[in-house]
Amino acid sequence: MTTARRGRVPQRRIAETVAAELRASILAGDENYRLPTQDQLVKEFGVSYPSIREALRILETEGLVTVRRGNVGGAEVHRPDESSAAYHLGLALQGARVTLGDLAAGLRTLEPMCAAECARRADRAETVVPALAANIEASAELVADGVAFTHTAREFHDIVVSFMPNATIRHIVSSLVALWSAQEEAWAEALTRRGEYPSKTEAEKAVRTHRRILDEIKAGRDAQVERLARAHLAATQAMVLERFDDGVVNVSSAMARMAIQSNHRSRNRI
Repeated sequence: MTTARRGRVPQRRIAETVAAELRASILAGDENYRLPTQDQLVKEFGVSYPSIREALRILETEGLVTVRRGNVGGAEVHRPDESSAAYHLGLALQGARVTLGDLAAGLRTLEPMCAAECARRADRAETVVPALAANIEASAELVADGVAFTHTAREFHDIVVSFMPNATIRHIVSSLVALWSAQEEAWAEALTRRGEYPSKTEAEKAVRTHRRILDEIKAGRDAQVERLARAHLAATQAMVLERFDDGVVNVSSAMARMAIQSNHRSRNRI
């Protein structure tokens, strides 16, 4: 029994070493990077097939690869992005029993800072303004469709954060925006099914507020943008928190994960 246990330890250590090198290659490579086949990996690292398979399992648990079994086997690479970051952060928050009220407060602190940075950008007329204006027009067309409006209106916030120059803050706040959007879209679907979604008038009010924020960004009035963005977040969050303030952040449901991925796909189309 002791001998068998000792025999497995080196294989695990070898697998972890191989996984570390493959992880570094995935993270350093471009989006078209592909892993070598298992045969190639065995030759390259000079290790056994079980060690290579264990290394791939390690990467699979981290969400960096998907191992396909059978005749069309292989490993598909997944570079980390905002949706994967949001999902894993959401799991941590859910595991810590963090409430939606706490998530909302964090977003009210950080997102308005990103909005203010949009107003400070020298290139805002060529970059920020067209993207936000297009989103506002799309939202205005959907005020009668609660679920579709919520999804598109939430993209406004994601676009704002996407123009934050500091990459670290951008990734962190994008994750928080994606988490809140998933909760708000689940709320919108639940209320729509019950015929209780807020009125078209409320949706039109949100569109007008987005227009005001955009006007202040155009004018470069960063302090006013930050104030408006914070007040707008508080108002829209209040509708969700009225029903679910004590609810815990939830990303473990299939609906929540799909909402996070959907928001990321929409961001990529911007």
